[in-house]
Amino acid sequence: MTLTESSTTRERLCFAPAEALPRPDGRDLYTISEVADFTGLSAHTLRWYERIGLMPHVDRSHTGQRRFRNRDLEWLSLVGKLRLTGMSVADMVRYAELTRVGDSTLAERRELLARTRRDVLTRIAELQGTLAVLDYKIEFYADRQQAAD
Repeated sequence: MTLTESSTTRERLCFAPAEALPRPDGRDLYTISEVADFTGLSAHTLRWYERIGLMPHVDRSHTGQRRFRNRDLEWLSLVGKLRLTGMSVADMVRYAELTRVGDSTLAERRELLARTRRDVLTRIAELQGTLAVLDYKIEFYADRQQAAD
């Protein structure tokens, strides 16, 4: 494995599982407007992510325009998943920083994700309890309505 392949492999380990990319045919440059369309994020949010260090690796054209690549879309997919977990922006930025440092931070990244996973499991359990209450109430009202008819 060459240094480039090793680096690419290491980068890919930090992304979300592969999803269909808008341009899987090899064309690998996107404007900020295209990325906003693909992701549902606003251009303002994408610029903010870059400013706070959540996406510091976005390339620029010779005129200074942002040029996103498939790796950036993959990273944004992961960030979206982390947002859905309820992970704080500070923790997402910390995760991004640790990823850039490299393999010496594997344990810290693992712990950050494990802690987030525990939080998600707690939320799932709370939601399952809430769902059980809703199911009970729906059944209760269905039975009452049926008895009244």
